[in-house]
Order: sequence, then C-alpha cells, then structure tokens
Amino acid sequence: MSELINNRKNMTDTERQDKLKEVIMELHAGKSVQEVKEKFADVIAGVSPLEISRMEVQLVKDGLPIEEIQYLCDVHAEVFKGSIEEIHHSEEIPGHPVYTMREENKALTELMEVTIKKDLEAFMEYDGDENRFKLIESINLLWDIDKHYSRKENLIFPFLEKAGITAPPKVMWGVDDEIREKIKAAKSSLINYAGDKDQVEASVKAAITQGLDMIFKEESILFPMCLETLTEDEWIKVYEGSDEIGYSLIPPQTEWELKRVNVVRKEEEKGITESGFVRFETGVLSSKELELMLNHIPGDFTYVDKDDIVKYFSNGKERIFARTKAIIGRTVSNCHPPKSSHIVEQLVDDFRTGKKNSESFWIQMGDKFILIQYFAVRDDNGEFMGTLEFSQDIAPLRLLEGEKRLMSE
Repeated sequence: MSELINNRKNMTDTERQDKLKEVIMELHAGKSVQEVKEKFADVIAGVSPLEISRMEVQLVKDGLPIEEIQYLCDVHAEVFKGSIEEIHHSEEIPGHPVYTMREENKALTELMEVTIKKDLEAFMEYDGDENRFKLIESINLLWDIDKHYSRKENLIFPFLEKAGITAPPKVMWGVDDEIREKIKAAKSSLINYAGDKDQVEASVKAAITQGLDMIFKEESILFPMCLETLTEDEWIKVYEGSDEIGYSLIPPQTEWELKRVNVVRKEEEKGITESGFVRFETGVLSSKELELMLNHIPGDFTYVDKDDIVKYFSNGKERIFARTKAIIGRTVSNCHPPKSSHIVEQLVDDFRTGKKNSESFWIQMGDKFILIQYFAVRDDNGEFMGTLEFSQDIAPLRLLEGEKRLMSE
C-alpha cells in the first residue's frame, strides 16, 4: 500500500481514473467495503466530484449498466465519506439555488434524525392511534422531499447533461425514485397497520437511511460538481423555474440578486414578439394567440423533434406533470426516470421506423384518471418529424351519461 501512496502524486489523470475504476469494479465483483476501503481511501485522497463523475461515465461506456452503478451507490457513498475535497466557490449566496437546496437538506435532516426518529420510538413503545397518526403526519412531511428531487431532476440535471455529465444524473434520479418508493411504503405500513411493529420500524428506517445518504451525496458530490459546471446564465434559469415546482419544508428566505438577469431575459425574448405572426395553410395566428390557444387546451402538450430533442411544451394553469424551461433542448429519454427511459426510447424508435403511429397509456393519480397519448408527427411525404405527447385528466369524461343539449346556466 505504501508504494501506492508514494506513486499517487506521479499518476496521470488517466492512471488515476483507472485506479478509481479498479476499486469500484472490486466492489461490483462483490468485495465488501471493509475489504477495499483502505485501498480506496488511499487512491481517492483529495478526489473531486468531477473525477467521480468522469469515472461513472466511463464505467457506463465500458458496459456497466446504470442500474448496477445505482445499486452500488450506497456502497460508494460509504467509502467516499470524508474523502472528497471541499470545493470553494463564490456563487453559494442566500437565494442561490444551491444555497436553498442546502437549507432544505438541513430541515430534512432534522425531520428525519430528530422528529421522525422520536415519533418512531414513541410508536414502538405504544402503537396506539395517537402515536400512529403522529408518525404518519411526520412521514407526510417527509414526502415534501419530492419537490426537492423534482427541482434537481427537471432543472439541474438538464444542464449537467448538456455539459456531457450524463451518468451521475441517471444514477441519482434512479435512487431518488427508490427513496420515493420507500417513503410510500413507510406510509402504507402505517395506514394499513395490523400490529406488526417491526415491519413499520423497518420500512421507516429504510426511508430515513437512504434519504440521509442522498443528502450526503448531494452535499459532497452533486452540489460541488454543479457549481463547477453550470454557468451563471444556467443558474438563473434554474432559479426562475424553481417556484413553479415548489420547495421542501421551507421556502427561500431571501431573493437571489441576479447579476445578469436583464440580459438573459432580453436574449430569451428575441425568439417571440407580440407582433410576430405564424401563417398556416388554414389561417394566420399571432405568436401570442397561438401560445394562449395551446395553453388553454385542457391538457399538457410536449413536442419532441426527430432528433429526440424536446422543443416545446404547453404551459397551462393546471399542469398534470411538472415541466420547466430547462427541459428545452434536452434529450427526451433523459427527461424520464431511468426505470422508464427505455420505454420512451422504444416508443420513439417505433415511430421513427413506421412500426407505430400512436400509443396510449393511462394511470390513476388520486382522483385523476390520466390518459397519456403519443403521436408520430409526419410531413406530407410521410417522413418522421417528431413526437407529440398529450396528457389529460379524463376522470370527468368517464362520468358522462346520456346527452347534454342545453347550455349551462
């Protein structure tokens, strides 16, 4: 091991990456953290988040499935703890998106480590309804973490992908979904409680453990990597899209003083003007009329071009699925969780080859019954031009009976 430490300073970037990959592959092969931790700690002393990112990207290129990296993610975190260098920066000021996410993580940590643990202990001592409902209330608060994850997935990940950092977002999104499922399972074990206290304890602790591990990964890897990668203009877009999704437990306590917001907005406004018109075969609409018309149709439109790039989405008042401006220009498969991205890729491929012209799915979301339809968009010559997604809540339509011929009062 001593020769490894002595030679570390003389390693090239390529050699260093190869050593990092070697240890990760040992974990992948089944060796325990304890078996490789000493070697791993020596090799990665002072490793930066970007090095970890490049390593994961290369592992994917080498054929290691995203799911495998995701499966090993908790093991990686255990080994990485205390080893990643602190990245100094000047952008993390009150109101900045990363500052806000760190504040949320503090509140979420307190909720998990103090409130939920205390409520769980009380429940384990006496599982009466009062203690059970109190624990359910705390788990409901923990579900607020979904907004934190949604901002991360829909606002920050697109800019990492544009910078060529693709593997870490996919891995992290997959783990986010696992945490969401664990929180749901914890709540379900309490809602449907039938006397098995150990099962409740296990499900609650599983959600807390992985939730706290994700906070570590964000603080130690994701945030420093983002601060190194995203430009000021991109952070402005993240900031402006955050209100639409919402915040976890605590809203920002102060606004971020945007240094160049006016310049960015002026650049964005060049694409559409109030006086612009679009001429169709069956009429003429101003760009404003067209935008308002699409936004007033009761449903969500998203258009993906022939190169699988998201080009447009409608922005009605009551959206079904969260969308932010950050997805514009993003590859469509990266806009979906890893567990469903292969379905999207297969669907678009079927449209492109002409195997299909449409596809439909439907899901129950609380009181809503969502119909999700996909259509292949082709020109007059039948050439594939893109994919149109349209989602709508058809629960009210399913209740219709008889006829209605008179106007409502």
